[in-house]
Amino acid sequence: SRPSREQPIFSTRAHVFQIDPATKRNWIPASKHALTVSYFYDATRNVYRIISVGGTKAIINSTITPNMTFTKTSQKFGQWADSRDNTVYGLGFASEQHLSQFAEKFQEVKEAARLAREKSQDKTELTNPALNITSHQVLPSPIISSNGPGEDKLFRSQSADVEISTEKERLKKMLSEGSVSEVQWEAEFFSLQDNNTKLVAALHEANANVDQWKKQLTAYQEETESLRQRVS
Repeated sequence: SRPSREQPIFSTRAHVFQIDPATKRNWIPASKHALTVSYFYDATRNVYRIISVGGTKAIINSTITPNMTFTKTSQKFGQWADSRDNTVYGLGFASEQHLSQFAEKFQEVKEAARLAREKSQDKTELTNPALNITSHQVLPSPIISSNGPGEDKLFRSQSADVEISTEKERLKKMLSEGSVSEVQWEAEFFSLQDNNTKLVAALHEANANVDQWKKQLTAYQEETESLRQRVS
């Protein structure tokens, strides 16, 4: 569960996708319908996150770091790589405006994350000079900043830095090959599918009304015929 002090900054709705971990080429939809995707500030750890929940499951829980980039790959689709989660997230929006709003907020939050990191570094340098060598390399995660001896923190921070660097290179290579954006149409498809469902429902409602009108017309015709027979 999220800390009580964690506050939502911005929310929107989008179809959520994750890159297929097996092929690294196809998008896997996180749910059949659009989900609420929100930016949160975690005051407890002084970090910013993108969170999306489907039912009781957290579909996205991505900590934003200053080196992350949100890329618009079509008019209604955007994506970003999260090396900590070892995945790429994709979002399909209902309109270009919704995509632009999310992208702008991503930049704002990324800048806020950079300032938070610098502030955190200043504190770290003042309290523990021995950590200076790694403080600029990796944003402290809940695991790294757990209460433990200084040596343990240093070891974990260096290990995490090597791991993140490796993942970053792999994700960068994958993105440069253009494999991620090859199936953007899937997001468009799910968006169209939503619209299609609404249209079908409206059509059924219209047909039901027509049937009702036909029944009323038949009843009026029968009543008119009955009156005519009585008069004659």
